[in-house]
Formats: sequence, C-alpha cells, structure tokens
Amino acid sequence: MKHWFVALLCCIAIAGFAKAQSLEAGFRNPPDWARPWVYWFWLNGNITGEGITADLEAMQRVGIGGVLIMEVDQGVPLGPVPFASPQWRDLFTHVVAEAHRLGLQVNMNNDAGWCGSGGPWVTPDKAMQKLVWTETQVTGPTHVNIVLPQPQAVAGYYRDIVVLAFPAPTVDSRIPDIAGKAALIRQEFLLPASYPGEDASATIRWKNVINLTSYMQENGTLTWDVPEGKWTILRIGHTPTGAMNAPSPTSGRGLECDKLSKDGIEAHFTAFMANLTADVGELAGKTLVATHIDSWEVGSQNWTPRFREEFRRRRGYDPLPYLPVITGRVIESQEVSERFLWDWRQTVSELLIENYAGHLRTLAHRHGLRLSIEAYGDCVFDDMAYAGRADEPMAEFWTTPRLGGSTTLPAMASAAHVYGKRVVGAEAFTADSAERWLHHPGSIKSLGDWAFCQGINRFVFHRYALQPWKDRRPGMSMGPWGLHYERTQTWWEYSKPWHLYLARCQYLLQQGKPVADVLFMAPEGAPRSFVPPASVKQSGYSADACPAEVVLRDLQVKNGRLVLPHGMSYRVLVLPAVERMTPRLLRRIKQLVDAGAVVIAEAMPGKSPSLSGYPRSDEEVRTLAAELWGKGKVVRGKSVQQVLTSLGVPPDFYADRLLEFTHRRIGTMDVYFVANTSDRAVSATCAFRISGKRPEIWHPETGHIEQVAVYRQSGQITRLPVHLKPSESVFVVFRNSSSRDDPIVQVRRGGRDVYFTTAPSPRFHIRSALWGPEGDPARTKDVTAQVQRMVDSGRQSFTVAELASEGDPAFGVVKTLRVEYEVAGKVYTTSAIDPDTIVLYPPPDREPPLHVEKLPDGRLRVEAFQPGDYELHFRSGKMKMLKVPALPPALPIASVWRVRFTPGWGAPSEAVFTKLVSWSEHEHPGIRYFSGTASYRAMLRIPASLPLSGQRIYLDLGRVEVVASVRVNGKPAGVLWKTPYRAEITELLRPGENLIEIQVTNLWVNRMIGDEHLPEDSNRNPDGTLREWPAWLLEGRPSPAGRYTFTTWRLWAKDSPLQLSGLLGPVRLYATRLFTLR
Repeated sequence: MKHWFVALLCCIAIAGFAKAQSLEAGFRNPPDWARPWVYWFWLNGNITGEGITADLEAMQRVGIGGVLIMEVDQGVPLGPVPFASPQWRDLFTHVVAEAHRLGLQVNMNNDAGWCGSGGPWVTPDKAMQKLVWTETQVTGPTHVNIVLPQPQAVAGYYRDIVVLAFPAPTVDSRIPDIAGKAALIRQEFLLPASYPGEDASATIRWKNVINLTSYMQENGTLTWDVPEGKWTILRIGHTPTGAMNAPSPTSGRGLECDKLSKDGIEAHFTAFMANLTADVGELAGKTLVATHIDSWEVGSQNWTPRFREEFRRRRGYDPLPYLPVITGRVIESQEVSERFLWDWRQTVSELLIENYAGHLRTLAHRHGLRLSIEAYGDCVFDDMAYAGRADEPMAEFWTTPRLGGSTTLPAMASAAHVYGKRVVGAEAFTADSAERWLHHPGSIKSLGDWAFCQGINRFVFHRYALQPWKDRRPGMSMGPWGLHYERTQTWWEYSKPWHLYLARCQYLLQQGKPVADVLFMAPEGAPRSFVPPASVKQSGYSADACPAEVVLRDLQVKNGRLVLPHGMSYRVLVLPAVERMTPRLLRRIKQLVDAGAVVIAEAMPGKSPSLSGYPRSDEEVRTLAAELWGKGKVVRGKSVQQVLTSLGVPPDFYADRLLEFTHRRIGTMDVYFVANTSDRAVSATCAFRISGKRPEIWHPETGHIEQVAVYRQSGQITRLPVHLKPSESVFVVFRNSSSRDDPIVQVRRGGRDVYFTTAPSPRFHIRSALWGPEGDPARTKDVTAQVQRMVDSGRQSFTVAELASEGDPAFGVVKTLRVEYEVAGKVYTTSAIDPDTIVLYPPPDREPPLHVEKLPDGRLRVEAFQPGDYELHFRSGKMKMLKVPALPPALPIASVWRVRFTPGWGAPSEAVFTKLVSWSEHEHPGIRYFSGTASYRAMLRIPASLPLSGQRIYLDLGRVEVVASVRVNGKPAGVLWKTPYRAEITELLRPGENLIEIQVTNLWVNRMIGDEHLPEDSNRNPDGTLREWPAWLLEGRPSPAGRYTFTTWRLWAKDSPLQLSGLLGPVRLYATRLFTLR
C-alpha cells in the first residue's frame, strides 16, 4: 500500500510538472485560440471575394484569430450584394473556406445590423409583441350594443386578449413611470418599504373587475347589460412592437422576432443561421464556430401568446384581472399594484432569458455552434442571468471615456465567473468620430490592460471594416464608430508584436479559475444591472456579483466557503441593501448561514416584493429576517474589508503605487496579472497573498520567463519589488516551492535599501478643480476643496460622478472635471467626464540601480544601471558584495540622417535631416503632409576601445510618432510600438562602422489634411459621407483631383492641426554592466 501511495504522488508530481511545462510553451508561443478577434463589418452590400481574401490574409498575417461578422448600413452608398441573397451566401461560404485555409474562426451575428434578432422573414405573429388597449366609458344601468374600438395594429396585425370592465374611480390618477413598470421600456426599480398617502378614490377593487370577453363578437361588438354607475371598458390585445433589426441594409431589415417565445427565435434561426450552417457543411463547428447577439437596442416587449399561462405557472395567480394596472390604474392598493408589476417584469425577464437566449443556445449547439451575447441594453431582463445563458458573455469598453468608463466589464466578467464560462469577451476599444484614425497599438495598450484587470480575457477589436478594394487607403469606414483597425492602416503590418502580446495575456487569462473573496448578490427583480463596488478591488480584494438565481440554485457551503458547481469559491456573501426580499430567497440564505456561510447584510427586509402568496409571504419574510438579523446570524455594521480582516484574510494584492491586478489559479499555480496603466514608470513593492511558493515574472511583451531573485516572505504574504515601464504589465506567477530557495531580501548601497523603500507617498496639492458642462461657466462648480479632501484620504483615483455627493451643478448633463495638481514640485493637469475614473499620477519613478535575475542553474545575473558598492543580503544570512565601476556615458547618434520615404504618397524619395524634427514641421509640403513609412539611416562608429562583452547596449530612440522598426547592420532588432522606444542591440553591433536603419510609420491624419487642399473628387454630404460612389472609383482609376487618400467618411479639414510624426529623438546608445554571481 505504501509503495502504491508513493507511486501516486509521483504521478501527480509528474502531471503537475508537465502542465507547467505546457503552460510555459503556450505562453511563449500562444496557440491560435488565444489570439484577439475583430468585429468585421460588411457595409451595405459592398462585398467582394477579392476583398474578403485580402482582409482575411492580412488578419492572419499579423496575428488575428477570428472574426465576428455583422453587415450594417452606416452611411455608405448601396453595394451590389443584397443581404442573404444567393450571391451573399456564396460569399459567406467563401469566407468560411478562406478562414479555414488560414486557421481563422468565424462568429456570425444572428441577423443583419448589430442588434437584435430579426429580418424580412419574421412574420407579424412571430414578432415582438406588446399590450395595447382602447378605453370606452359607459354609464348604467343600461343595455349597450356597441363596437369597442380596436387597439393599435402594427404591421396590420392585432389579436384580442381580454375585455375587462370596472367601476370608474372618481379620481383618475395613474401610477407614475408605468411604461417602465409595465415592461414597455427599461427602468430599474427597487420597491420602497411602504406607500404612504394613498388616495382610495383612485383605487379599483379587484372583485369589481368583470371579464366581458365572452360578450364581445369578433368584429368588436359588445352586448352587455351595464350595472348602475360609471364604468370603464378596456379592450386589451397585443400587436407587434414594430421594432426592426438595425442598423441593417434594407435587404436584411424586418421585424424583430418574439423574444418571449421559443417559436419566435426558432423561426428566425431556421430562416437564417440554419441556412448558413448548411451552406458551409462540415466546417460548421470547426471554422464557423459561433453565432452572436450584440447589445440590446431594439426596445422591450411585454406580451407573447402564452404569457398568461406562463405567468400563472410562475407566479401562482392569474394576471388577467390585474391588467388594468398595466394601463396605470391602481387595483386594491398601490402596494398590491406595484407587487403585480414586479411580478410582471420578473415574468418578462424569465421568459426572455429562457425562451430567447436559452433556446438560441440550444439551437446553436444543435448546429455545432457556440453563442456569444452582450447581455445588456434597453430591455427588461436581469443582465447577469441573461449573460449566464451565453457560452461566451461579452462586454464593451470605449477609448473614451477612459478607465472606469464601462460597468459592463465587471458585470459580464462576474456572469462568466458565476456561471462557469471560460471566455469573457469584449467589444474592445470602440469609439465615436473623435477617434479619426488617431489611435494605434501604443496609445490603447494601457486601456486594454485595465480591461484585462476587470476580468476580460478576449478582445474583439471594434472594428475592422471590410475593404472591398485592394488599393484604396484608408478605404472603407464603418460610419463614425470604432477604431480604424484595417489592413489599410499605416501601421497594420507592424501590429503583430502587439497581437502577440495580447495572445500571451489571453492564453493565461483563459486558464484556470479567477480568485475572488467576495460575492455580492444583486437585488431581485427585473430589469437589473449590478456590479461589485469598486472600493473592494481598491482595497486589494477581488469580488464578483451574481443574480439571485445563482444563490437559489447553485451556491453551497463547504468548509466555510461559498462554492459554485464549477469550482469558484468565495469567503463572504454580501446581500443588497434592500427593504424587500422574497421568502424563497430568504429561506435559502438561512440555509447557507446555518451551513456556516459568512453573510454580510446591512438592511433587514420586512416584506416581499411579489404579490405571490401575499400577505402570508410578508409574515414569513419578517419571521426569517428576525431570526437572521435579530439573532446576529448575519454580519451588520462592518465593511467587507473589516469582516475579511476579522476572518484572517489579508488583501490578495497590495502595492505602494497605483497598479491594477487580477488573479487566477491554474491547478496549483497562482497567476497574477499586474499592470501599470499610467504613462509613467513605476517602481513598487507588491504584496501577494501567497506563501511557500517562489515567484516568477512572465513578460508578455517578449515571452521571457524570469526567476525572481529578490523577494521576502512572511506569514501569508510574499513581497517583491516590481519596476514597470510606462504602460507595462507582467504576470507574477507562483508555482514552485520556495522552501529550498535562498532569495535576496535586501540590496543596500550607501547604507540604504535600493528595493524595499519606506519613503512616504508624495503629497498631492490640488491647485484647482472645476466641474461642469463644457463651455458653460454658469454651471461650472469649483470642487477644489472636495477633491483635496478625497486625495488627502489616500485616494489617487475616483469616479468623476462621485463629486455629485456634495451637489450636482448640472443634473442630467455630462460634465467635465479639470484638475490641476502639484506633486513633488511639478504641476500636472488631467481631465475626465462623468462616467470616467480620474487618476492623479505621481511623477515617474526611477529605475532601480540593479536588476537581479536567478538563472536556471542557480546563478544570479545582475544588470547594473548605476555604479556603486552594493551589498546583497540573502534570507539565509549570507551577504555578497558587488562593486560596479562607472558606466560609459551615453552616446548620441548622428547629427545627419538620410530619410527615404515610401514612394507614391507625395514626399520626395529621399531627404536629409540635419536635425530630428517632426515631419509636420518640415518645409517641404510633401513631407509635411506625408503619411506612411520612412526609413532613417545613419552610420555609428563603435570604437575598438569600447568592450561589447560584459555589458548590454541599448538603442534608445527617444520620442517616436508612432511606431518604429529597427535594423542594425541589416539584422532586425525588433518593432518598437510603445514607449519607451528602446531595443537591446548588443549582439548586433561590431567594432567599427555600424549601419542603423529605423523605419518609422505615422498616422493617416496628415495626408488626409493635405488632401483637403486639393480639389474635390467625389459627391459628399456636409458631414463628409459619400452621396454616391464616384465613377473613377468604380472604374478602378486614380482620383482625378490627384488626391492620395480615399475614405468613405472624411473627418479632417484643411485647417485641422497636423499630428507630430516621425523620429523625434533624441537617439542615443547607452550601456549597462552585466555580472554573474554564484
């Protein structure tokens, strides 16, 4: 038996080692499935096979892994290919075949446009339905034989539901916000504890509501003996909402299918996606891998033919007698009516989630496809429960607002975590017309890193517009929306390192499970959007949110932790601060508490929000609440952070600088992604809630895996110094035991520790802070003192909207906060709008004077950036001395550069720059307005007296606008796509003459501005869009006006400011010293 047990342990160890080795290999060379994707927009029938192939080949060439196809109408003239026509389907089949050849995957939006599920094949009876009614007033006693007016009939379709009559109240008062409460539009509500001051004269008694349906003929004629008094007759029926899929080409536009009935989505799927899977045959499920629902923008519905039956089954009572409430009237009391409306919205949400999202996933799986959903928008549903029906929930984030601007990220990430979904995607870096070809990989990386730290692990770039031509640049645009992320971009062919960086990140972030300490439950009811409060993450703990159905159905308690079936677990559950909760949910919470769960709940509910079981339900709520809250079984009066501290749970991550993080566990490995989202270098001491494991740093920009040599461990915490360049991120990985390791715990120079510093954070002085609408001084508020108080409390970041806690100068209007602040003797300015998180960054930190890395053979490699006498102190008590002599001074490169410009774009073939200046400042107009790539060449002489061994030589380009590719002596030194523009070139240099070649690529902006000085060549609308395709374009000829660029949407004018471009420098060589210690 003993030998068997030892063998088992050996097998486990070998399996763990193999897993770690496989993870390393996948990180260095990530598989295709880890690559980022693009939204691939097809524009209004302008599709060619040639363009499809060129696009897909260009994507594959630079490391894109897949496409999410949508065809939209966004301001371009009509093309020759109608949506879903035989020609269109042939082209789609071509897409899938080409994607298969290239190793790409395809996700097809489930209709034309970017929202909804609709098309010309959706008949009115299968469309989204809403309740409609007419009202007729009669006075009795009398006998009537009248025709009740038919309610609205959209698309020529109307069906009766019921005819109800009731005594007309003496006061015609209506429930406020009834459109939202009746699920016709999305409005979120939390029912208050009570409804004081109710007017009985506006109330209808339930027992007085009479069903007259059997008294009305098909033509609407009602025959009835009216009792005494004034009566209101409601003829209630349903009709399509009229919503259509949008913004779709006319050929693909039609009614939106019924979302509350399985029949609606099944008929739609059969008419479109099922045809496409049949067309591509065996490639369905291999290359065509998914279908998609984007963010909801087609409004709500509140009826379906089986709604009454479903309501009775779910809520336990008949909704028909309460239908006058849908018209805004009060039945019995406002309390009863509001409860009925709560049940109504909840039923709409459940039906949509089950019969639309859930059944579409069933249909997709039946055809070998996955389902991705952006589960938020303008409809009545519980966002996270809706997302839980997706195979891949998706969020979105915009380039403006910046950090913190999208609550959909933590919401959709939470849904993925609590429902056990491996991939959570994002419509990434989307934008409006302000983007105007201004962004590039280096300008968006920090925002992407922030999104990773919110839980996203697959980027789907928004967007790539299909380019039907091979030689028009920048070419097709998707209206004003999104990044211009096409093969026609100036920097496209230099984007592969950026995509490889993302693939390495996504490879690790899609592995294992997230680590979180806190689970927040969203309030019951629909519609509902909810995200964990940011304060928890800012305190170093990770949190998820979940809908009530997860607590009711899935949550269990094991060893004091709250666990979910797929492996997620949490230390505490936080209940929402609500005054109402259903008895069913409270019973479940009691079971969890009795099983040992730690539950935090400040507010004690006293009622149910539902009419089901009323009034007995309220008695049960009060009884359960008294037991849970009254006897102290739930925690009150303490923050989440205080509770976790009392449980002996320290923060999962802490840094003495402002850094973002996320944490995953992969088998026995702990993997932290740590990101510096600022444009300044940061040297931080980072604390991780890990003990007994040796840290490693995995560098996603290079694939290099570094054994950390300098760290400290104490109790549950491992601390290590981390230096991050501007917008740099790393993975800190813990996987092997540290018991036999002897790390460096201190490095001293001149009596001071150069790594683990105890210097206080610099103080921020707010010189001015003004908050208000742009250009509106009358409604601009001075919030200097308020921001200073926030900063003095230790906060370097906060959402702009928080300022409203002390008064909003322009309620309901988007406002801008502009802050001027002083720190460490320097003055900085920053600004953000209401949805943003504003961050006050300190000055950049200096790089530590030494970098020490442990080699696989146990030796230490030391790279010295500054001279001095260093003491290296080890955990064992050993100490080593290291003497670093003076480093050679930095060597400036070239006072004269020969610059060659790509021909055909207006610049001379070659120019001599006696000093480095922006192309936009050059006297030659062809250079001033040039967009594209130019090659800088200079000779560098390395004296024989300068040793190339024992040191590293770096080429620092200074400032570059916007990307550079470096070659030394004809050999590549790398693509530099973000600051700092620096490359190590030690092995490429030789004594004597060395040729330095730097290819620099700028943006399209300057050439487009230059073209605006030339005559017009196309018929345009005032906003820059095309009225019609120019004949010269259709005939394949160049612009008759001599313009160099062509785009479907012009966003620059001839007097627009030119953008800095080219190599600005200063360019220099500098050296560091290398040492190897045993």
